[in-house]
Amino acid sequence: MAYMLFIVEPADQRNERSEEEGRALYERMGNYAEDLRKRGLLLACESLKSTRDAVRVQMRDGQSRLLDGPFAEAKEMVGGFLLLNCDTREEAVAIATACPAVNWATVEVREVGPCYE
Repeated sequence: MAYMLFIVEPADQRNERSEEEGRALYERMGNYAEDLRKRGLLLACESLKSTRDAVRVQMRDGQSRLLDGPFAEAKEMVGGFLLLNCDTREEAVAIATACPAVNWATVEVREVGPCYE
């Protein structure tokens, strides 16, 4: 089964750390992902840039609407993700618990599946 681990962090958290601190955390996450890859559990992972340059797209009444970042109302942002191939939800939760990001963010575990279930 596929599980997505979302790294949900405070939107302004990255501004509070130095570049050196940010690079160290990025390296920790890279090492963690590489270990998961070697174990055959990691399907994909990426870090996401800040919402500062993001855009949200909506379609309402046949009209598209673009909302440019930063998003003032956002208190949290998805800072990255890991897509896993696990046998059980418990295994995915155990992997999330061992993820370095749990020390500075929240790791949300969700099973991949159709939206109508």
